[in-house]
Amino acid sequence: MPITEPLSHVVVDERGVARVDQTTVKVVEIALDHLAYGWSADAIHEQFPELSLAQIHGALAFFYDHQAEFEAEIGRMEREVGGWKESLASTPLQRRLRQLKLRSSVPH
Repeated sequence: MPITEPLSHVVVDERGVARVDQTTVKVVEIALDHLAYGWSADAIHEQFPELSLAQIHGALAFFYDHQAEFEAEIGRMEREVGGWKESLASTPLQRRLRQLKLRSSVPH
């Protein structure tokens, strides 16, 4: 009788964050590289040489098994970054830089 050894290469911490086992790399990081850049597992391996191909494939499989939850998390992250950008766009330094840029673009 064959022995099966299910290895997911993914652990979920107490906060619910999925990471590649024995690393600090989040599954969502690998998924975003795959989705945003169209990177294959081999291309991701070039960017994360400390990960084995098995770990990368495991992370991608975990992502696709939980795709709806990850897409919701990615959307939440995008909204959070958008909020940060908005709040940073109105700092005194940003306003001053815009004023200086406007003044330098006016012909003399």
